[in-house]
Amino acid sequence: MRIIIAQVLCRIFSFLLRAAGRGGTNLPGRIALRVCPDLLKVLGKGTAVTLVTGTNGKTTTSRIIEESFLLDGLGCFSNRSGANLLTGITAAFSQNSSLRGKSQFSHAVIECDEAAFKNVSRHLGIGTVVVTNIFRDQLDRYGEISHTAESIKTGLANCPDAVLCLNADCSLTVSLAEGLPNKVIYFGVDKSFYEEAAFELSDAAYCVKCNGKYVYDYTTYAHLGGFRCQGCGYARPAADVAVAEILTMDADSSEIKLRVFDRAYQICVNLPGAYNIYNAAAAAAAGAAKGLTDEAISGAPESFSGSFGRAEKFQINGSDIRVMLVKNPAGYNQVLSFIANTDIRADLVLALNDRLADGTDISWIWDVDFEMLLNIKERIPKFYVSGVRADEMALRLKYAGFQESDIILIRDYNKLIAETAKDGRPVFILPTYTAMLDIRAAMSKLAPVKAIYE
Repeated sequence: MRIIIAQVLCRIFSFLLRAAGRGGTNLPGRIALRVCPDLLKVLGKGTAVTLVTGTNGKTTTSRIIEESFLLDGLGCFSNRSGANLLTGITAAFSQNSSLRGKSQFSHAVIECDEAAFKNVSRHLGIGTVVVTNIFRDQLDRYGEISHTAESIKTGLANCPDAVLCLNADCSLTVSLAEGLPNKVIYFGVDKSFYEEAAFELSDAAYCVKCNGKYVYDYTTYAHLGGFRCQGCGYARPAADVAVAEILTMDADSSEIKLRVFDRAYQICVNLPGAYNIYNAAAAAAAGAAKGLTDEAISGAPESFSGSFGRAEKFQINGSDIRVMLVKNPAGYNQVLSFIANTDIRADLVLALNDRLADGTDISWIWDVDFEMLLNIKERIPKFYVSGVRADEMALRLKYAGFQESDIILIRDYNKLIAETAKDGRPVFILPTYTAMLDIRAAMSKLAPVKAIYE
């Protein structure tokens, strides 16, 4: 009876919130768990769960994996809205189960917050875990990067039968496998991406085993790449799923050669940026873990529809507007490197919020290489700043070398969208999470915008 009551309440509140234009993702799950604290454990029975965690790339990697499952004919659902805490994951399972708690699908692809993973993993039987990477993120919530790694390690220990898909290029992620009995599939990139890249502080400059300084045969970005410690020999393992060659990278997509064990594919990734190449490799590793067909693994990165706010593209008044979520130095620098390595003449919007979902500590913006934008200033006719902390973003740009006259500050999102779209030029909008939600809401008045759960 508690299961049925919890299910009914979850659905009622989901319906009401979505009817009101809200996502309806976390609150319904929170209410359901109050009625039945073990609800997720009940709902997860009989469902093969593939879980994606890590600092950056969780949402896009999950969407590519979901697409590969569908191409292979596997019935599955996912938490598409990105509500990746215990409450949001419970709501996703509830919405895809009968009132009595029986799942309507044989498989689930679940994005999980890295701090929540250790708790979620106690409720679900997880068959495959993908760890995308580990970076410094939201210091007010996650603390030091070692805390994030330890939290994920605890979650993995709760999944002794799961296949682990780990980023071979991330020294912190590789270290998670030590002492665990799980089968491991490593994915990675075998060479550097860009000729011109952002300057980045390493989040993992020293060996996790002996504290010696790493040397790199090559780097892709931040602390990712061919790391090795000359002191103790700890080094990047050979990648089972490897990006062997990057054929093309442009403003909309990339063409790569991908090796999956002894099979080779030429794949189109239908989102731009080096980080999305990593996401495609991570998804391919999950597909290999599940034994998916070659067609499903190679076709998913091209055919999946993308995720809200992740290089999402809109057209307003003839202007192509691309929204690219940013939330920490590593991800922000990768977006800037992508923009710097295109030849597009476009306006740029930097929108900074400090609400709970963004992280209330915004000191991380001083670790972003905004200075590199000076090299492409002639290709960016207008710089806009917006958001709750627009003044701090403007100050950061001033210290990067921009003149006050270079920067246009607009707080009102409706005015911002109208202003940026009036010239007909392409626009890149780089918002933090809640700024992205507000900007999408403003754009929905002028262009079709999918709900975050679609």
